[in-house]
Amino acid sequence: MQTPRDWLTPEALLMLQTIEQRGSFAAAARALNLVPSALTYRVRQIEDALDVLLFDRSARQAVPTAAGRELLREASRLLDDMDAVANRVRRVATGWEAVFTVALDSIVSRSVVMDLCASFLALGAPTRLRLRYETLSGTLAALTSGQADLAVGVVLEPGLKTDIRHAVLGEIAFVYAVAPHHPLALLPEPLEDAVLQQHRAVAVADSVSRGTGLTIGLQGGQDVFTVPDMPSKLEAQLRGLGGGFLPESLARPYIDSGQLVAKKVHTPRTNTCHFAWRDTPPTPAGQALRWWLDQLQRPATREALLRPVHRVSKQP
Repeated sequence: MQTPRDWLTPEALLMLQTIEQRGSFAAAARALNLVPSALTYRVRQIEDALDVLLFDRSARQAVPTAAGRELLREASRLLDDMDAVANRVRRVATGWEAVFTVALDSIVSRSVVMDLCASFLALGAPTRLRLRYETLSGTLAALTSGQADLAVGVVLEPGLKTDIRHAVLGEIAFVYAVAPHHPLALLPEPLEDAVLQQHRAVAVADSVSRGTGLTIGLQGGQDVFTVPDMPSKLEAQLRGLGGGFLPESLARPYIDSGQLVAKKVHTPRTNTCHFAWRDTPPTPAGQALRWWLDQLQRPATREALLRPVHRVSKQP
Protein backbone atom coordinates (compact mmCIF):
# COMPACT_ATOMS: atom_id res chain seq x y z
CA MET A 1 0.00 0.00 0.00
CA GLN A 2 1.40 3.35 -1.05
CA THR A 3 1.80 6.17 1.49
CA PRO A 4 2.37 9.95 1.11
CA ARG A 5 6.09 9.20 1.41
CA ASP A 6 5.90 7.32 -1.91
CA TRP A 7 4.57 10.43 -3.65
CA LEU A 8 6.66 13.14 -1.98
CA THR A 9 9.83 12.35 -3.89
CA PRO A 10 12.49 14.95 -4.77
CA GLU A 11 11.20 14.95 -8.34
CA ALA A 12 7.65 15.63 -7.16
CA LEU A 13 8.78 18.46 -4.86
CA LEU A 14 10.76 20.05 -7.68
CA MET A 15 7.71 19.76 -9.91
CA LEU A 16 5.54 21.58 -7.36
CA GLN A 17 8.20 24.27 -6.98
CA THR A 18 8.26 24.76 -10.75
CA ILE A 19 4.49 25.25 -10.86
CA GLU A 20 4.71 27.91 -8.17
CA GLN A 21 7.66 29.65 -9.84
CA ARG A 22 6.15 29.61 -13.33
CA GLY A 23 2.69 30.62 -12.16
CA SER A 24 0.67 28.18 -14.23
CA PHE A 25 0.44 24.51 -15.08
CA ALA A 26 0.98 25.22 -18.78
CA ALA A 27 4.19 27.20 -18.20
CA ALA A 28 5.49 24.61 -15.74
CA ALA A 29 4.74 21.80 -18.19
CA ARG A 30 6.81 23.55 -20.86
CA ALA A 31 9.70 24.01 -18.43
CA LEU A 32 9.56 20.33 -17.43
CA ASN A 33 9.09 19.04 -21.00
CA LEU A 34 5.74 17.52 -20.11
CA VAL A 35 2.34 17.78 -21.72
CA PRO A 36 -0.04 19.78 -19.47
CA SER A 37 -2.34 16.81 -18.94
CA ALA A 38 0.53 14.67 -17.63
CA LEU A 39 1.58 17.38 -15.20
CA THR A 40 -1.98 17.87 -13.98
CA TYR A 41 -2.36 14.12 -13.47
CA ARG A 42 0.80 13.92 -11.37
CA VAL A 43 -0.31 16.81 -9.16
CA ARG A 44 -3.71 15.19 -8.65
CA GLN A 45 -2.01 11.96 -7.60
CA ILE A 46 -0.09 13.86 -4.90
CA GLU A 47 -3.25 15.68 -3.81
CA ASP A 48 -5.17 12.40 -3.59
CA ALA A 49 -2.36 10.80 -1.57
CA LEU A 50 -2.34 13.72 0.88
CA ASP A 51 -6.11 14.28 0.70
CA VAL A 52 -5.63 18.03 0.21
CA LEU A 53 -5.89 20.58 -2.58
CA LEU A 54 -2.46 22.09 -3.30
CA PHE A 55 -3.33 24.63 -6.01
CA ASP A 56 -6.40 26.77 -6.60
CA ARG A 57 -7.40 26.14 -10.22
CA SER A 58 -10.34 28.58 -10.32
CA ALA A 59 -8.22 31.19 -12.13
CA ARG A 60 -5.75 30.95 -15.00
CA GLN A 61 -2.87 31.23 -12.56
CA ALA A 62 -1.84 28.28 -10.37
CA VAL A 63 -2.15 29.79 -6.90
CA PRO A 64 -1.04 27.59 -3.97
CA THR A 65 -3.62 26.99 -1.30
CA ALA A 66 -2.72 27.34 2.38
CA ALA A 67 -1.84 23.64 2.41
CA GLY A 68 0.13 24.07 -0.80
CA ARG A 69 2.15 26.96 0.61
CA GLU A 70 3.03 24.89 3.67
CA LEU A 71 4.15 21.95 1.53
CA LEU A 72 6.22 24.26 -0.68
CA ARG A 73 7.95 25.76 2.37
CA GLU A 74 8.82 22.32 3.64
CA ALA A 75 9.82 21.19 0.15
CA SER A 76 12.44 23.92 -0.02
CA ARG A 77 13.84 22.86 3.35
CA LEU A 78 13.84 19.16 2.46
CA LEU A 79 15.61 19.73 -0.84
CA ASP A 80 18.22 21.90 0.89
CA ASP A 81 18.75 19.10 3.43
CA MET A 82 19.24 16.58 0.61
CA ASP A 83 21.81 18.84 -1.01
CA ALA A 84 23.58 19.19 2.34
CA VAL A 85 23.74 15.40 2.77
CA ALA A 86 25.15 14.95 -0.72
CA ASN A 87 27.67 17.69 0.01
CA ARG A 88 28.85 15.99 3.20
CA VAL A 89 29.15 12.60 1.49
CA ARG A 90 31.18 14.11 -1.34
CA ARG A 91 33.43 15.91 1.15
CA VAL A 92 34.10 12.68 3.04
CA ALA A 93 35.01 10.90 -0.19
CA THR A 94 37.22 13.55 -1.83
CA GLY A 95 38.00 16.23 0.75
CA TRP A 96 36.30 18.80 -1.52
CA GLU A 97 32.72 19.98 -1.04
CA ALA A 98 30.38 19.18 -3.92
CA VAL A 99 28.84 22.65 -3.48
CA PHE A 100 30.25 25.49 -1.43
CA THR A 101 27.93 28.38 -0.54
CA VAL A 102 29.13 31.73 0.79
CA ALA A 103 26.62 34.06 2.44
CA LEU A 104 27.72 37.68 2.16
CA ASP A 105 26.33 40.67 3.97
CA SER A 106 25.46 43.55 1.64
CA ILE A 107 28.07 45.68 3.41
CA VAL A 108 30.88 43.58 1.91
CA SER A 109 32.52 44.71 -1.34
CA ARG A 110 31.08 42.72 -4.22
CA SER A 111 34.01 43.46 -6.53
CA VAL A 112 36.49 42.07 -4.00
CA VAL A 113 34.28 39.01 -3.53
CA MET A 114 34.32 38.45 -7.30
CA ASP A 115 38.11 38.67 -7.28
CA LEU A 116 38.16 35.93 -4.62
CA CYS A 117 35.71 33.85 -6.65
CA ALA A 118 37.90 34.17 -9.74
CA SER A 119 40.90 32.93 -7.78
CA PHE A 120 38.93 30.03 -6.34
CA LEU A 121 37.51 28.96 -9.71
CA ALA A 122 41.02 29.12 -11.20
CA LEU A 123 41.97 26.25 -8.87
CA GLY A 124 39.91 23.88 -11.00
CA ALA A 125 38.52 22.25 -7.86
CA PRO A 126 35.60 19.81 -8.17
CA THR A 127 33.39 22.20 -6.19
CA ARG A 128 30.50 24.29 -7.48
CA LEU A 129 30.56 27.76 -5.96
CA ARG A 130 27.42 29.61 -4.90
CA LEU A 131 26.99 33.13 -3.51
CA ARG A 132 24.00 34.52 -1.67
CA TYR A 133 23.68 38.10 -0.47
CA GLU A 134 22.02 38.69 2.89
CA THR A 135 21.61 41.54 5.34
CA LEU A 136 22.15 41.82 9.09
CA SER A 137 21.01 38.67 10.96
CA GLY A 138 20.06 36.99 7.68
CA THR A 139 23.77 36.50 6.96
CA LEU A 140 24.34 34.44 10.09
CA ALA A 141 20.97 32.69 9.71
CA ALA A 142 22.05 31.36 6.30
CA LEU A 143 24.94 29.60 8.03
CA THR A 144 23.08 28.34 11.10
CA SER A 145 20.22 27.00 8.96
CA GLY A 146 22.64 25.02 6.78
CA GLN A 147 22.00 27.10 3.66
CA ALA A 148 25.58 28.39 3.62
CA ASP A 149 29.00 27.00 4.51
CA LEU A 150 30.64 30.35 5.24
CA ALA A 151 29.14 33.69 6.28
CA VAL A 152 31.07 36.94 5.75
CA GLY A 153 30.11 40.27 7.32
CA VAL A 154 28.29 38.69 10.25
CA VAL A 155 26.78 40.63 13.13
CA LEU A 156 27.14 38.26 16.08
CA GLU A 157 24.07 37.62 18.21
CA PRO A 158 23.57 36.25 21.75
CA GLY A 159 23.05 32.50 22.02
CA LEU A 160 25.28 31.56 19.09
CA LYS A 161 25.37 27.80 18.53
CA THR A 162 28.44 26.06 19.92
CA ASP A 163 29.28 24.46 16.57
CA ILE A 164 29.72 27.87 14.94
CA ARG A 165 33.25 29.26 14.86
CA HIS A 166 33.97 32.88 14.04
CA ALA A 167 36.73 35.46 13.71
CA VAL A 168 36.84 39.24 13.39
CA LEU A 169 36.66 40.58 9.85
CA GLY A 170 37.18 44.17 10.94
CA GLU A 171 35.76 47.34 12.39
CA ILE A 172 33.41 49.45 10.29
CA ALA A 173 33.09 53.14 11.12
CA PHE A 174 29.75 54.65 10.13
CA VAL A 175 28.90 58.25 9.34
CA TYR A 176 25.46 59.84 9.43
CA ALA A 177 24.91 61.42 6.03
CA VAL A 178 22.19 63.28 4.15
CA ALA A 179 21.87 64.95 0.78
CA PRO A 180 22.79 68.69 0.67
CA HIS A 181 19.14 69.62 0.10
CA HIS A 182 17.88 67.52 3.02
CA PRO A 183 16.47 69.56 5.98
CA LEU A 184 19.03 68.03 8.37
CA ALA A 185 21.97 69.25 6.29
CA LEU A 186 21.85 72.79 7.70
CA LEU A 187 20.94 72.03 11.31
CA PRO A 188 23.55 72.64 14.07
CA GLU A 189 25.57 69.67 15.32
CA PRO A 190 25.57 67.30 17.00
CA LEU A 191 22.12 66.13 15.93
CA GLU A 192 20.18 64.83 18.92
CA ASP A 193 18.23 61.58 18.69
CA ALA A 194 14.98 63.54 19.13
CA VAL A 195 15.84 65.61 16.02
CA LEU A 196 16.65 62.53 13.93
CA GLN A 197 13.37 60.93 15.02
CA GLN A 198 11.44 63.72 13.26
CA HIS A 199 12.92 62.85 9.86
CA ARG A 200 12.61 59.78 7.68
CA ALA A 201 15.39 57.21 7.96
CA VAL A 202 16.61 54.96 5.17
CA ALA A 203 17.17 51.45 6.49
CA VAL A 204 18.37 48.18 5.00
CA ALA A 205 15.89 45.34 5.50
CA ASP A 206 17.02 42.35 7.53
CA SER A 207 16.97 39.33 5.20
CA VAL A 208 16.29 36.77 7.94
CA SER A 209 13.19 34.77 6.99
CA ARG A 210 12.01 34.04 10.52
CA GLY A 211 11.87 36.13 13.66
CA THR A 212 12.06 39.89 13.98
CA GLY A 213 15.62 40.36 12.75
CA LEU A 214 17.94 43.19 13.72
CA THR A 215 17.18 46.90 13.71
CA ILE A 216 20.22 49.18 13.87
CA GLY A 217 20.45 52.97 14.02
CA LEU A 218 16.70 53.73 14.11
CA GLN A 219 14.69 55.82 16.56
CA GLY A 220 11.42 54.63 18.05
CA GLY A 221 8.43 55.87 16.05
CA GLN A 222 10.61 57.17 13.22
CA ASP A 223 9.33 57.08 9.64
CA VAL A 224 11.41 54.50 7.76
CA PHE A 225 12.05 53.90 4.06
CA THR A 226 13.26 50.29 3.82
CA VAL A 227 15.52 49.14 0.97
CA PRO A 228 17.00 45.70 0.21
CA ASP A 229 20.75 46.40 0.41
CA MET A 230 23.48 48.93 1.11
CA PRO A 231 23.87 50.17 -2.52
CA SER A 232 20.13 50.97 -2.54
CA LYS A 233 20.48 52.79 0.78
CA LEU A 234 23.28 54.93 -0.63
CA GLU A 235 21.18 55.74 -3.72
CA ALA A 236 18.18 56.72 -1.59
CA GLN A 237 20.22 59.03 0.61
CA LEU A 238 21.90 60.66 -2.39
CA ARG A 239 18.40 61.50 -3.64
CA GLY A 240 17.39 63.02 -0.31
CA LEU A 241 14.77 60.37 0.44
CA GLY A 242 15.97 60.13 4.04
CA GLY A 243 18.99 60.13 6.28
CA GLY A 244 20.95 57.39 7.93
CA PHE A 245 24.25 55.79 8.78
CA LEU A 246 26.51 54.67 5.93
CA PRO A 247 29.89 52.95 6.10
CA GLU A 248 32.42 55.78 6.16
CA SER A 249 34.43 54.21 3.33
CA LEU A 250 31.29 54.03 1.17
CA ALA A 251 30.13 57.57 1.94
CA ARG A 252 33.51 59.36 1.89
CA PRO A 253 33.85 59.88 -1.91
CA TYR A 254 30.34 61.35 -2.04
CA ILE A 255 31.01 63.57 0.97
CA ASP A 256 34.22 64.82 -0.64
CA SER A 257 32.38 65.56 -3.89
CA GLY A 258 29.59 67.42 -2.11
CA GLN A 259 26.86 64.91 -2.97
CA LEU A 260 26.43 63.99 0.70
CA VAL A 261 26.82 65.99 3.90
CA ALA A 262 28.26 64.23 6.96
CA LYS A 263 26.57 65.21 10.22
CA LYS A 264 27.82 64.65 13.75
CA VAL A 265 25.21 62.89 15.86
CA HIS A 266 24.71 62.45 19.57
CA THR A 267 25.02 58.65 19.30
CA PRO A 268 27.76 57.64 16.80
CA ARG A 269 27.97 54.11 15.45
CA THR A 270 30.76 51.59 14.89
CA ASN A 271 30.25 47.90 14.10
CA THR A 272 32.52 44.90 14.45
CA CYS A 273 31.99 42.47 11.58
CA HIS A 274 32.92 38.80 11.70
CA PHE A 275 33.12 35.82 9.41
CA ALA A 276 31.71 32.53 10.65
CA TRP A 277 31.78 28.88 9.67
CA ARG A 278 31.28 25.32 10.93
CA ASP A 279 34.26 23.11 11.71
CA THR A 280 33.55 20.34 14.22
CA PRO A 281 34.61 16.67 14.46
CA PRO A 282 31.32 15.43 12.92
CA THR A 283 31.55 17.99 10.09
CA PRO A 284 35.22 18.91 9.57
CA ALA A 285 36.14 21.71 7.19
CA GLY A 286 36.55 20.67 3.57
CA GLN A 287 39.18 21.95 1.17
CA ALA A 288 36.99 24.74 -0.21
CA LEU A 289 36.25 26.12 3.25
CA ARG A 290 39.93 25.93 4.18
CA TRP A 291 40.86 27.89 1.05
CA TRP A 292 38.36 30.66 1.84
CA LEU A 293 39.45 30.82 5.46
CA ASP A 294 43.07 31.17 4.35
CA GLN A 295 42.09 34.18 2.22
CA LEU A 296 40.13 35.77 5.06
CA GLN A 297 43.09 35.43 7.40
CA ARG A 298 45.01 37.90 5.23
CA PRO A 299 44.79 41.49 6.54
CA ALA A 300 44.81 42.94 3.00
CA THR A 301 41.80 40.83 2.03
CA ARG A 302 39.82 41.82 5.12
CA GLU A 303 40.70 45.47 4.58
CA ALA A 304 39.58 45.36 0.96
CA LEU A 305 36.29 43.62 1.79
CA LEU A 306 35.27 46.31 4.28
CA ARG A 307 36.95 49.39 2.81
CA PRO A 308 36.46 49.15 -0.95
CA VAL A 309 37.19 51.94 -3.39
CA HIS A 310 34.01 53.37 -4.93
CA ARG A 311 33.60 55.28 -8.13
CA VAL A 312 31.47 58.39 -7.79
CA SER A 313 28.97 59.24 -10.49
CA LYS A 314 27.06 62.49 -10.54
CA GLN A 315 23.36 62.15 -9.70
CA PRO A 316 20.84 63.59 -12.12
